[in-house]
Amino acid sequence: MSPAARRGNPSRSASAIVADTATGYDLLKVDGYSLTKATPTGSSLTSTQFTVGGHRWRIKYYPNGDSADSADYISIYLLLDEKASLDLKVEAKYLISFADQVKTQPSMKYRTVRTFHREGSWTWGYGKFIKREDFEKSDHLRDDSFTIRCDILVVHKIHTKETAEILPVETFVSVPPSDMNQQFGDLLETEKGADVVFEVGGQTFAAHRCVLAARSPVFRAELYGLMKEGDTAGVVRIEEMEAQVFKVLLRFLYTDSLPEMKEEEDVMCQHLLVAADRYNLERLKLICEEKLCKYISVGTVSNILALADQHHCDGLKKACFNFLGSPANLSAVVAGDGFKHLSKICPSLMEELVVVLALPGSS
Repeated sequence: MSPAARRGNPSRSASAIVADTATGYDLLKVDGYSLTKATPTGSSLTSTQFTVGGHRWRIKYYPNGDSADSADYISIYLLLDEKASLDLKVEAKYLISFADQVKTQPSMKYRTVRTFHREGSWTWGYGKFIKREDFEKSDHLRDDSFTIRCDILVVHKIHTKETAEILPVETFVSVPPSDMNQQFGDLLETEKGADVVFEVGGQTFAAHRCVLAARSPVFRAELYGLMKEGDTAGVVRIEEMEAQVFKVLLRFLYTDSLPEMKEEEDVMCQHLLVAADRYNLERLKLICEEKLCKYISVGTVSNILALADQHHCDGLKKACFNFLGSPANLSAVVAGDGFKHLSKICPSLMEELVVVLALPGSS
């Protein structure tokens, strides 16, 4: 008994059904097309013999169609030129096109397999390849000349063979998702190795200078550069910011994500946007902009628009203008006190709003 069987592991085997094929193509150039038009309907001009997949082939060109039904068309056919072998059957796919249409090797995947043999047909192709009137107006005809390309895929035989089973890499090695943000979050929570303390709104927060400096050029300048602040005990006082806002800001600096904010998310995002602009945190600023777009309403649009203008939030400002583009929304906002206050503190915004509303498409 094999070791695998003794361990109870299932036996494994694999096989594959394989179609052996050969591919190739031939080019038939027709010089003096206008002269070939004298060829009667049902009569063809034939290419020289060429070989693909061990078989001999020719291309048949009917300038005036292969029958009365196709007399207004050019007919093109592929001929297996081995009629002497009466019992021969060749299975093949083909594609006939103008050579100037082919930029890369065409796929034969969805072409139908045809059988070339005595009992069926030695030729396969297109009786109505292209209407002659359309062809003579096309770019395919240049200087009374054009070229036909015939791609062939010959199917030799279909057989089954044993193959080695290749297991996916995941069978042996499983790479877990990154938990770096969790690890940095734990570093912030444990305060292990912290070397700077911030005092914000009467609360203190321990942090790591190198992390903050790596994430924010403003913190880098404050903690290491000419703007270095704080006393000898390493305490940095942050003015004009609430403690809760600074706590969320720190969490973002360490984890690049925001905690779930179930209540007053819009208020927190407004404060965070100001903080993000202050510390040059562009990603956080854009996150706040995106979230605030969802809170634009008749009662909030004036405050959000003023915030967007003060902190150069183009996307958020456009969202506000879009909301005010509705006559019903604009009327409701103008009737409130917030809009009057906005017109006093940001007169330039009013001018910009008038221009935007005057643009075609605003309604």
